[in-house]
Amino acid sequence: MASGSSCKTTRLTMSQALVKYISAQFSERDGHERRLIPAIFGIFGHGNVAGIGQALYECGNDLPYYHSYNEQSMVHTACGFAKANNRLATLACTTSIGPGSTNMITGAALATINRLPALLLPSDYYATRHQGPVLQQLEHPISADVSVNDCFRPVSRFFDRISRPEQLLASLPEAMRVLTDPAETGAVTISLPQDIQNEAYDYPSHFFSKRVWPIERRLPLPHLIDRAVGLLKKAQRPVIIAGGGVHYAEAWDDLQSFSETFGIPVGETFAGRGAVRKQSNLLLGGHGITGNPAAGKIVAEADLVITVGSRLTDFTTGSRGAFNNADVKFININVSSYDSYKQGALAITADARLALEAFSKAASAAGIKPRASYLEEICKTKKEWEKRVQEEVYRATPNEALSQGQLLGIVNEESKLGDIVVAAAGSPPGDLHKLWHVSNSAACHLEFGCSCMGYELPAAIGVRMAQPSGEVYVFIGDGTYLMNPTEIITSAQEGLKFTLILSENHGYQCIRQLQMVKVGYSFGNEFRRRKLSTNRLEADYIEIDFAKNAESMGARTWHVRTEEEVRKALREARAEKRTSVIVVETEKQHYTPGSGVWWDISVAEVSGNRKTQKLRAEYEEGRRKFQRFHY
Repeated sequence: MASGSSCKTTRLTMSQALVKYISAQFSERDGHERRLIPAIFGIFGHGNVAGIGQALYECGNDLPYYHSYNEQSMVHTACGFAKANNRLATLACTTSIGPGSTNMITGAALATINRLPALLLPSDYYATRHQGPVLQQLEHPISADVSVNDCFRPVSRFFDRISRPEQLLASLPEAMRVLTDPAETGAVTISLPQDIQNEAYDYPSHFFSKRVWPIERRLPLPHLIDRAVGLLKKAQRPVIIAGGGVHYAEAWDDLQSFSETFGIPVGETFAGRGAVRKQSNLLLGGHGITGNPAAGKIVAEADLVITVGSRLTDFTTGSRGAFNNADVKFININVSSYDSYKQGALAITADARLALEAFSKAASAAGIKPRASYLEEICKTKKEWEKRVQEEVYRATPNEALSQGQLLGIVNEESKLGDIVVAAAGSPPGDLHKLWHVSNSAACHLEFGCSCMGYELPAAIGVRMAQPSGEVYVFIGDGTYLMNPTEIITSAQEGLKFTLILSENHGYQCIRQLQMVKVGYSFGNEFRRRKLSTNRLEADYIEIDFAKNAESMGARTWHVRTEEEVRKALREARAEKRTSVIVVETEKQHYTPGSGVWWDISVAEVSGNRKTQKLRAEYEEGRRKFQRFHY
């Protein structure tokens, strides 16, 4: 409906109009409607308390407000909620001017890198400029219209600054379009000058009517499917790499059917972990830098790599070194052409479910069948890895504390159908990528596009909001916990329970491991006191009582050391109504086996240290042996 002088209007402040509009937006896919933005998180302060805060109080009955304790955290909560809803819904986030706004930038980067929708509403300077430079306002000497919020531009998929209240009429529909576009989605930032938040305008009343945004399922082009079938027919060693796009398209059954019908093994990326939801002899598990060596071996020798919904980052491609077959070809299925054309692939820019359906139908018509010898090889390779896990990873080492691998195995065994484990940074997501199994149907939510320390706790709140039943486990190290523990308070305040499993190994041990293999010595990665004789952090370990810290914020806590104590705590935590924190003493430098996939982390080209010199020579040999471009 066009607006005009005869159109019925409603006089509202810009903030009130924003709240009413957001409350009326819905998404729809496959005939199912849901609220696109069912809630808003925020911290009020100078810039939004009198505008957005007032509007939520007066007009926000359909947009419930949740209190966060860190502005970065609220964006992570929105991302966790969006991921758990397969990008069909998200949350809004409101902040004050200045640091309240800029604290969201890391969260915005994470949302955009992972292509997760999140609506960010940072407050901004006075548009009228009558006041002169106000508290927390940046004064740019040559660009008077620049504020700190312009930092959001490179990490947002859409950015706008509302300098007149009527600009909402153009800005908000565009924001909703980007949030609901599978190929373009990410952080959407609408910067709100604090004086304009309270200015009134006669908005067309129909602007606040319910609007449904369809989530498109793009069809594959038939001639590209025919070309893909031709490549598959010639392939002797095809492999599938499943990414997050499988989840977002809800193509789990289609992927497994395609894999088993044509005898193609499946390796999963971080975002794709759990893409194969049922037991399968063709599931290789995690593939890539932190994947398992079975997947690494099969993928390395593949002559056809079919990726489904993957961005093909360096962790997946082994810095372009994971595919060692000289004749390897690629087929990329992705909703984004930016990704579907990577690696010189046959690009099928389409919805994962529809593409797999079409591919499967055409391949069946072409008479493609599994190859018995290849299936035997896959089975043998998998069994060798599974045996190694039982004998090396899950077996206790004398005179050592529990390893993190053992701890993860215990959590996996204790999990049940409907549970989900969340991880993002440090060694936990890598170990989950390598070891988590799906035989009990427990899901795995790994954020490694941004690998952001501090994501996990607030994301778990978003997951819990989307998933009321089952356990939501957060698996993190002590370094990540220290980054951002305060959302334990939000979980207590809102009754959004999760169970945090904290692997206490006294430092950033995964980075120490990387340092040892790329530098040759340890420096600055453990929680140690300063040693006066060297002036370095290499004296005794600091003693930190994580259990007491979490208890002070409302959690029930356990501090455990043995397998029996871990299992008992997990079972008690399942019965507990409030957020639970289990602190587990784990061995400091006991790591899970490597994937065998090369990774381009450069070593100092000039060094007086012989270990570093040797590592540089090994690095150069690795580049020569593995790294290549595919066109």
